Amino acid sequence: GTPAAAQRMLDEVALLVPVARLAGHYHDTYGQALANIYASLEMGVAVFDASVSGLGGCPYAAGASGNVATEDVVFMMNGLGIETGVDLDRLVDAGAFICAELGREPASKVARAVLAKRSRS
Repeated sequence: GTPAAAQRMLDEVALLVPVARLAGHYHDTYGQALANIYASLEMGVAVFDASVSGLGGCPYAAGASGNVATEDVVFMMNGLGIETGVDLDRLVDAGAFICAELGREPASKVARAVLAKRSRS
């Protein structure tokens, strides 16, 4: 969905469950995961699922991508001044290792940018 749809959903759920008890779980199939997380942050949600390099998927939704890439979420949180306790460089290394073992490219835009920058240095 979109950020507006995520906020409408949270408005409804918040009628029954305190926002402080909610967590976000967004796949990035349509490239909206980070925007949805940002919209959810604005609503008071502070916990989000993510996966290294966006690994995963959805077996019953053809073409669905994995969860939002942890690298992308950590980069955004850092930019917002939100402390995650995650070392982004080490996370990028872990994702690159896993992707190499799986024979795939990282799904994380941040990881691809960091790795490209490193290769030019």
